[in-house]
Amino acid sequence: MALIIQKYGGTSVGDLERIENVAKRVIRSVEQGNDLVVVVSAMSGETNRLIGLAEAISAKPDPRELDVLVSTGEQVTIALLCMTLKKLGQDARSYTGAQVRFLTDNAYNKARIKQIDDLHIRDDLAKGRVVVVAGFQGVDEAGNITTLGRGGSDTSAVALAAALKADECQIYTDVDGVYTTDPRVVPSATRLATVTYEEMLELASLGAKVLQIRSVEFASKYKVPLRVLSSFEDGPGTLITTEDKSMEQALISGIAFNRDEAQITVSGVPDQPGAAYKVIGPIGEANIEVDMIVQNTATDGTTTDFTFTVHRNDYDKAMDITQATAKELGARDVKGDTKIVKVSLVGVGMRSHAGIASSMFEALAKEGINIRMISTSEIKISVVIDEKYLELSVRALHEKFELAESA
Repeated sequence: MALIIQKYGGTSVGDLERIENVAKRVIRSVEQGNDLVVVVSAMSGETNRLIGLAEAISAKPDPRELDVLVSTGEQVTIALLCMTLKKLGQDARSYTGAQVRFLTDNAYNKARIKQIDDLHIRDDLAKGRVVVVAGFQGVDEAGNITTLGRGGSDTSAVALAAALKADECQIYTDVDGVYTTDPRVVPSATRLATVTYEEMLELASLGAKVLQIRSVEFASKYKVPLRVLSSFEDGPGTLITTEDKSMEQALISGIAFNRDEAQITVSGVPDQPGAAYKVIGPIGEANIEVDMIVQNTATDGTTTDFTFTVHRNDYDKAMDITQATAKELGARDVKGDTKIVKVSLVGVGMRSHAGIASSMFEALAKEGINIRMISTSEIKISVVIDEKYLELSVRALHEKFELAESA
């Protein structure tokens, strides 16, 4: 008998018909001899609706009260799913995050899980019940309701799997696994049977939106086997697990891309110690995340140029800060561009294969695509290019590395 944690997102429980489909899937798993804990999100659109109500009252709702409000979305889902399971003959019991006691810190709207009390869950499982838990929420030491931030239900499920030492954590979504790239861009993209935690972290951080990054970090830390599956069709999905040394890894596992990039260049900064901090520091202090950074020093060594990327939503604020900084430093010019994208190759196979970068650059050059910036790590190569070349570049790289055939 295996202990399985199943997580269903908002689209999977979007209406009563879909909730019944989830209940039937849960019962099938129980009939196969598994113990089941089910973690659910609010019904699709519900969290946005609740936030909209709060923002209609105040542009900046009180964080504590906002958590009290939005946590009700999952409470509706757990009750409806348990009612449906019981109607179909399966005993079940629902718990809010506070009732399970997902103990968190008190950072409202983005709390971190500190501890889970699994006593009630184990007792219910021993009695043959399916346990249904509200994802995305917990409670702090003072008893205040907290939420884990967007996508927090994935993190709830993985944390539960770690606490219960579950055999597998299954994340049900509207896609049937992790693909070599977005099938909407490359129709020949292939579903991966397995991918490592490390690769999934890179893919998620670089733009692949299949899983929430924190949940993958949690799974990697506690070695929880994660499987991404479709709520709407049967299939093996994609298993996310540790790297298997006995298997030859594919050279490239996937191509991720991010459309939400913007670039800022500061030219003619006096080249002296601390110049990088003086340019980038104020951006970080404004809580704006800087992604890629390139520094070029003039041939005479007197000035240097900085080019860096930020999220497109932060571009205007970052430009205002950078222009003020440039004026203070006596820099020559500040220019920006919001029509750029980042395209990345990811694969643990890069560790043992040379020439990946040159092959990538060759494929882009053949399509007449100019590379603006380059960033590398042990298992990733990212480039910044003009936005208009995004789909062409992804298709060219997918073909160059034969991902349709080899995945």
